[in-house]
Amino acid sequence: MTQVAPYGTWASPITATDVAGEDARPGWPGWVSGDLWWTESRPNEGGRVTLMRRRASPAADPAGAEAAAEEMLPAPWYVRSRVIEYGGHPWAARPAGPAAPVVFANWADQRLYRLEPGVPGSEPRSISPVPEISAGMRFADLFIHPELDEVWCVRETRTGPQSTDVSRDIVAVPLDGSAAEDPRLIRVLAASHHFLCCPRLSPDGERLSWIGWNHPSMPWDETVLCVAEVTAGEAGPEKVVAGGGRQAIVQAEWAGPRTLVYVNDPDGWWNLYRLELPSGEPEALCPREEEFGGAIWQLGQRWLAPLADGTIAVVHGRGASRLSVLGSDGVLRAVNSPYTEWASRLAASGTEVAAVAASPQRAHEVVRVDAVSRETRVVRPAPAGAADPAYLPEPQTRAFRAADGLDIHANLYPPRNPAFTGPPDRPPPYVVFVHGGPTSHVPMVYDLEISYFTSRGIGVAEVNYGGSTGYGRAYRERLVHNWGLVDTADCAEVARALAAEGTADGSRLAIRGGSAGGWTTACSIVTDGTYQGGVIYYPILDLTGWRTGETHDFESQYLESLVGPWPQARAVYHDRSPVNRADHLRAPFLLLQGLEDVICPPLQAERFLDRVTGGGIPHAYLAFEGEQHGFRRAGTIVAALEAELSFLGQVLGFEPPDVPRLRLVM
Repeated sequence: MTQVAPYGTWASPITATDVAGEDARPGWPGWVSGDLWWTESRPNEGGRVTLMRRRASPAADPAGAEAAAEEMLPAPWYVRSRVIEYGGHPWAARPAGPAAPVVFANWADQRLYRLEPGVPGSEPRSISPVPEISAGMRFADLFIHPELDEVWCVRETRTGPQSTDVSRDIVAVPLDGSAAEDPRLIRVLAASHHFLCCPRLSPDGERLSWIGWNHPSMPWDETVLCVAEVTAGEAGPEKVVAGGGRQAIVQAEWAGPRTLVYVNDPDGWWNLYRLELPSGEPEALCPREEEFGGAIWQLGQRWLAPLADGTIAVVHGRGASRLSVLGSDGVLRAVNSPYTEWASRLAASGTEVAAVAASPQRAHEVVRVDAVSRETRVVRPAPAGAADPAYLPEPQTRAFRAADGLDIHANLYPPRNPAFTGPPDRPPPYVVFVHGGPTSHVPMVYDLEISYFTSRGIGVAEVNYGGSTGYGRAYRERLVHNWGLVDTADCAEVARALAAEGTADGSRLAIRGGSAGGWTTACSIVTDGTYQGGVIYYPILDLTGWRTGETHDFESQYLESLVGPWPQARAVYHDRSPVNRADHLRAPFLLLQGLEDVICPPLQAERFLDRVTGGGIPHAYLAFEGEQHGFRRAGTIVAALEAELSFLGQVLGFEPPDVPRLRLVM
């Protein structure tokens, strides 16, 4: 029998420790001599990321999982790149042939290391030099040349003390380790633009392609596709073969010696195109009002993978994503699977595809897909027993109306707990979750952090506000010069609509988000009386400071499109910033910050707090040593989540039974 109890007070078996453990997610799959490898995080080891391997085996157990995976790198090795601070594909190997070295970027020093998986007991050894500035030479988007003993990749080099003192190029690093002692042995292959990604070698080794762009464009605004002839391992002058003119190419792959397949959006949707060199015209392969690509937040993302039989594996969709195989007849054939979301992490070998996928009922798993039969097999299953399915929410995809009549997309997660029900005369409290980016997207997948709240009687609404990806260029450009306006209005519209229809209690609404979501949360509680509280994770709070040197190079001119040209729009930067509107605060808040965050640095939070303290608004500030942009350590995740639940209880009027009480100050 179920017990009637106030929302927010329900006893739940899902703990903050469980949530922290769920962050041990797989990523970046790839093939090494027929075996499948991937990265996997370790929150209980300070957020370290390791490399995992599952050997090729024809046998599978009845559940579809193969033999046990092996961890290939013990602590303290940490596989993660700092290129553009958000990182990118941090390891590489030859996908087929005899046992070959694996190369990876190590977090602590950002040097490249060579691992010999076929040599028992061997230790990784460096193949790149010690940089002049600590961790100041970074590598990502790697591949090992099929014939030369070199790894080709994007290199980022810090050249001075300022965050924007950065140069980038595509380079060849010798595998023999000689460049570790002599940096001059690293050969520059291309340096066409300030930002570079997606270096790819044609099957015959005679051409190198890559994507480039310059400030103030972001890679979802405008990029170009470049190709250079390769002779004796050297790349010649580049030629721009596609893109530009408000087109954003986000991935390009070789489907033949002179054939490029790429993702571009000349018609407002990221679709697939084919280009025959040297003088062919782009051909649309499967024109649809769907996205076959997304925003480049990390280097090396892959939404498409050409296969040996001439077909192409593609991740595509509108709002949600799925994996299909595009035949030469232009027909998309869906893969048979229980998954509803596929990450931009495809890796192909022959006619097999490795991928990371999830659904509302299944956490992220590594799977291999036979592109011929279109059947999937689990390689790295989600951890067993992470949560009883009875305590998971039953999500809904919703569309709401903005004031201008346009759709606002959201994922709704009502409270659910088999042991409890709420009072019949009062709807539950709701928290609006705001994703970061802001040019990003939140998928509807298994998320134990959401279940932590819904299993206690707190509803969650994730809002893909105007500016989000997944719905075409026009939708994401709703945010141009309107950041802090459209995003806050869309979130508030969803919250008010839920209250008006009786789904949520309009007197018990809160908002929370991190990074750009932290900005939207802060803007919301200084401009809008919709919410009774806000939870602000590692936010942007001062646009002027952020535009004039307080963030990293990648986003240092992002505000040109989000807010307006600098310095012409200086007044807008000032007036829209929460730090300058502290006297307008409408609700209590909890502010959480990593002290090593170079994207949204602590000084932004501290500046805001200086102007809030003594103003009569209850608030709390938690700062965490050793955390960067996004919390990765299990202890931090637990402390932050329990503080958030206590805060929500205090501002929304319930007493959570299982967390320490957070102290609020005025």
